[in-house]
Amino acid sequence: MIVVWEVFARSGLFSEALTPPLTRIAKTAWQMMLDGRMEKNAAFTLGRVLLGLLCACLIGIPVGMLMGRLPKVERLLLPLLSVLMPIPSLAWVPLFVLWFGIGETTTFVVVVYAATFPVVFNVWTGVRAVNPLWTRAAMSMGANQRQLFRKVVLPGASPYVITAIRLAFGRAWIAAIGGELLASPVYGLGRVIFDAKEFLNSDVMMASLIAIGVIGLVFERVVFQVLEQRTVGRWGMVAMARR
Repeated sequence: MIVVWEVFARSGLFSEALTPPLTRIAKTAWQMMLDGRMEKNAAFTLGRVLLGLLCACLIGIPVGMLMGRLPKVERLLLPLLSVLMPIPSLAWVPLFVLWFGIGETTTFVVVVYAATFPVVFNVWTGVRAVNPLWTRAAMSMGANQRQLFRKVVLPGASPYVITAIRLAFGRAWIAAIGGELLASPVYGLGRVIFDAKEFLNSDVMMASLIAIGVIGLVFERVVFQVLEQRTVGRWGMVAMARR
């Protein structure tokens, strides 16, 4: 991909202002890191993503657990969630701007909205997918409802919970960048991309996109894989987590 991009950028089919070569992108990224722009804006965007993901997990995991364990809650919430989930989070931005104004609040609400639904649906699926033989065996050995939930249901659904967080993390990034493009907070990689577009600074745009990809790769390799290895991997449930 690197070679193809470099050949295409230097082929003359498009102006280098539109498709900058990698050397120019690398130089721009280095300059942005030296003057602190890259770190500062990446920190703001990542902060929004992580805070929104945390709130989504605090909302989505209990709701998903309740839906999986209580049929009445499932019947009550599933129609509402089925209606709201197909609506793209960015489609709410104009309305959220009217409600909350331009800036941080709107961007944060968009991130929470986008990340909550993958958490709810995956946790709900995970709870329903717990092997009924496990629950019957635990109940036959005298486990009460609290022990059943803590020792059987929660570990059994954990592969789906980790998958939910992974999916929600990706959705949160999309929503954060889109919210920064549309809701215009002061800092953020999305705001950098939007401002660079106004001045045709495609090298700045590409450098910011690469930064987003690198941060996502780091979280996937360092955070989520370690979390998986220390939980479902140690419990011998990796195959279930990767279905």
